Amino acid sequence: MGQRTDPLISFHFHLDVGSQIVAAVFTEASGLGSETEVTEFKTQDGSADHVGYIQKIPGRLKWEAITLKRGITAKTLDAYTWRKMVEDGNVQGARSNGTISMFDDKGTLSAQWTFVNGWPSKVSGPSIKADSNEVGIEEMTIVHEGITRVL
Repeated sequence: MGQRTDPLISFHFHLDVGSQIVAAVFTEASGLGSETEVTEFKTQDGSADHVGYIQKIPGRLKWEAITLKRGITAKTLDAYTWRKMVEDGNVQGARSNGTISMFDDKGTLSAQWTFVNGWPSKVSGPSIKADSNEVGIEEMTIVHEGITRVL
């Protein structure tokens, strides 16, 4: 029998981008993957009744946008500063390679992904309600040109 391998428990995520454009801890991450479009090709099987079938073949490779969420803090403007580069038309300057690291509840590195030429397509602040005592959540979406799980 092989060794039992339990699923990884994610406690928090750390994002490192470029020369410290963003170095922050996030509590939620999604979009750490890719997808291949499926193209349908209609063919015939060559039989007398000419019954064809549909063959599914791989199409273009698409990378999912990465979405990260964290509790907003008073002094953390790194996501907004990086996004401001895009807003000002400097997308090329904003493009950066980065690493997303997943840690467990003991602070041990559990998994890691690297992305290429990422830039923030969206940064949004919290929904503000005066009658709530919930933590304000900040969200950042990063588009990129490839992601690889390295650990």
